[in-house]
Amino acid sequence: MKKLVLICTVAFMFIANGAVAKNTLRLLTWKGYAPAKLVKDFEAETGIDVKITYSNNEEMIAKLRATRGGGFDLAQPSQDRISFVQAKFPVYQPIDFSRVNTGQLTASMVEAVKKNSAYDGKAYAVPFCYGTTGMIVNQKMAPDAKDWSDLWNPKYAGKISYRLKRPLLIATAFGLGENPFALYNDINAYRALMKRVEKTLIDGKKLVKNYWTSGDTQVAIIKSGDAWVISGWDGKGWSLHATNPDIDFIAPKSGALGWIDTFAIPAKSKNLDAAYKWINFMLSPKNAAYFTNKEGYGTASADAIKYLNEDIKANFSRSFPPEVLDNIKWHPPVPEGFETIEAKVLDRIKAAK
Repeated sequence: MKKLVLICTVAFMFIANGAVAKNTLRLLTWKGYAPAKLVKDFEAETGIDVKITYSNNEEMIAKLRATRGGGFDLAQPSQDRISFVQAKFPVYQPIDFSRVNTGQLTASMVEAVKKNSAYDGKAYAVPFCYGTTGMIVNQKMAPDAKDWSDLWNPKYAGKISYRLKRPLLIATAFGLGENPFALYNDINAYRALMKRVEKTLIDGKKLVKNYWTSGDTQVAIIKSGDAWVISGWDGKGWSLHATNPDIDFIAPKSGALGWIDTFAIPAKSKNLDAAYKWINFMLSPKNAAYFTNKEGYGTASADAIKYLNEDIKANFSRSFPPEVLDNIKWHPPVPEGFETIEAKVLDRIKAAK
């Protein structure tokens, strides 16, 4: 009799655990990426409870490595932090795009994420949101500044500022008419390109007012009038535009640099149905617009712009019409050894007179 009771108890536990897994979405994400209103709406619409664990790229990798892809049904790593992780530690499973409503997404962004998250011929992520680095320009003082090359244009001598970090090297290469990402399979060619980038930036040092180092210093240098042309983040440029219409964020002609955060499914996800339902729910135009209105990040949902607040819609419409959005250079995964090359280039630029 005791044996029968034990068998029944164990069976009940398995059934109960299965029911819990079926009715719960365990989401590993960034703060702000799962707004309370949308969680409540999703739970009411589907009957699925959403259990959220906040994290960042490094922690996501560590958590999923520790469980070999278990513990969560859906994660949100950046697109350039997936393929190399998958190659070393198979913690994700390929995306079944037949279950993703790609018709509601920006096609160029879907293709970029498919390419940049690919491993062994399969794609591992769906785009969710994005942000960019471009230029913030005082358009009254520098109306012709349109591309990265204006960061070393003698016309703006003493009125230029930028952040001396890795994205500047990439931006400078694009400003020189090169595509650094196309050389990620040829380290010697990349090293030669970085030499040209280094020379350009060292030659241009005499034109630079200063190097900004934070969001606050980025804003201060152009707000004060000490600089007219700077590298900068889209949100900072738009906030400046709200108080001074002469200043605005622009996507450089050769392409702004962009990051994309994604949806990726852990290898041992227990609730695939919930994971795909959440992806499609969050990327529906109205829900994606709610997220963008609240957090300020761009969304991969193509028609979300119709539902944005007027001021936010104006920012995206002004800076990212469709042809400009399609020209954003999305950061791919950085091959091993390339960041060492770039670090040495940055050190030599800093040390140069």
